[in-house]
Amino acid sequence: MAAPDAAAWSHGTAAQTGVLLVNLGTPEAPTALALRRYLREFLSDPRVVELPRLLWWPILNGIILPRRAGKSAAKYAAIWTPRGSPLLVGTADLSRAVAAELAAAGHRVLVRHAMRYGSPGVAAALDAFAADNVTRVLLVPLYPQYCAATTASTVDAVAAWLRRTRRLPELRVLNHFHDQPAYIDALASKVRAHWSAHGKPDVLVTSFHGMPARTLHAGDPYFCECQKTARLLAERLELPGSAYRVTFQSRFGRQRWLEPYTEPTLRELARQGVGRVDVICPGFAVDCLETLEEIAIGAKQAFLSSGGREFHYIDCLNAEPRWAQAFAGLIETQLQGWDTRSPADPDELLRSRAAAQALGARG
Repeated sequence: MAAPDAAAWSHGTAAQTGVLLVNLGTPEAPTALALRRYLREFLSDPRVVELPRLLWWPILNGIILPRRAGKSAAKYAAIWTPRGSPLLVGTADLSRAVAAELAAAGHRVLVRHAMRYGSPGVAAALDAFAADNVTRVLLVPLYPQYCAATTASTVDAVAAWLRRTRRLPELRVLNHFHDQPAYIDALASKVRAHWSAHGKPDVLVTSFHGMPARTLHAGDPYFCECQKTARLLAERLELPGSAYRVTFQSRFGRQRWLEPYTEPTLRELARQGVGRVDVICPGFAVDCLETLEEIAIGAKQAFLSSGGREFHYIDCLNAEPRWAQAFAGLIETQLQGWDTRSPADPDELLRSRAAAQALGARG
């Protein structure tokens, strides 16, 4: 994609601040063709699959894509909504809700959303910011816990755009928010509301997206941050250690991943006589395939078929008003030092524009 057209630049235009919310990504449709395109982009990211390219390319293109695209398409079809992909819809809703909260707090910021893989892409969102003279960008990867495969990969996409851009914006990154009180409070409120309507379970299972176990030993803090999120949530809910579990889902391939695994844990709980479990996924800001299909459908079937009596999936925070307000407050702290409240001085803008025009005339 080409860089923003320098010929269209207007010197003296009021500078803006942009907030870019980025989620993982989604296919454009629940079809094998769309999944093939999406999975190729996703699984080609060296942050996601840390194998030598010469080894990985034949496996990806000759085995993974032909076999997995159709199966994944069927799973997406099971959760697709009239508005489209739940992840894209939920992220867009959260973006609008955060924009409204920031505006209500008096901030003049542009809020957009993007997908790391698929559309709308990170580069397209940054191009749009550049066209609006956004000179300060707060990047908000929508991953509560930092992981190289998600947060760092998002920064990689921004860095690729920066390499072809003439006028670099100031850039800040919200690296993680796994232990922020506003986030933990929102999770606890979500759980309590569910329990108020449906009663309490025997065990609360917190399921996080899995990563290869070697990433922990390589220095990735993801595992530790997941553990901390679960512990803080349990403390806020006043749960003893026996009343909750921390697990990891979405394994891929034969290598060892972070443990314990979600589905085997649920089967074992059922065999031990645990009648009811509730599952929440605090590693996902917005509901998606991994929560709506893998957990709400697949994990439920695994638990019930193993002898469990009752299974409840507790939705992600999504764009719920309480969370949107809290998340906007968290973003607001990252904007400190950037003047996002005072209106631009029209006289100063006129002087800047006149000076730029005079310089152009002399050139």
